[in-house]
Amino acid sequence: MNTKVALRIALAITVALSANIHADLYVSGYRYVHVIGLLFLVQAAAGFAVALLLVLGAPWTFYLASLGLAAGSLGGFILSRTVGVFGFTEVGWQPAPQAAISVGAELCTIVLAMIWLIPRARTLIR
Repeated sequence: MNTKVALRIALAITVALSANIHADLYVSGYRYVHVIGLLFLVQAAAGFAVALLLVLGAPWTFYLASLGLAAGSLGGFILSRTVGVFGFTEVGWQPAPQAAISVGAELCTIVLAMIWLIPRARTLIR
C-alpha cells in the first residue's frame, strides 16, 4: 500500500470514529437536546459520508471537508464547555470516554488532513 492510500484510509478512520461517537451520543440522548441533537445527527451523517468517499478515492475537496468537520466539532466542544452552544453547556470531559475519544479523533483528523493539504496547497489554489 502506498503512502497516499494509507493516509487516505487513516483519515477516513478518524473521521468515521468521530462520526460514530456523535451518532452514538445522538441515540443515547442528545437527540432530545434542542438544536444540539440535530447538529450531532448532521455531523454523524456527514462524517460517515465523507469517510466512505475518502476510502473510495474522493477528490481533494473531501480532505478539506474532513478538516472542516473536525474543526467544527472541536469548536463546538470548546464552546459547549466555555460559553455554551444554543444554551447548552457541559463540564470537563463528560460524557466519558466519548468526549476524550472524539477530541482525539478530531485532532488526528486535522493533522492527517493538513499532512495531505499543505504540500499541495499551492497547486490546489490555482
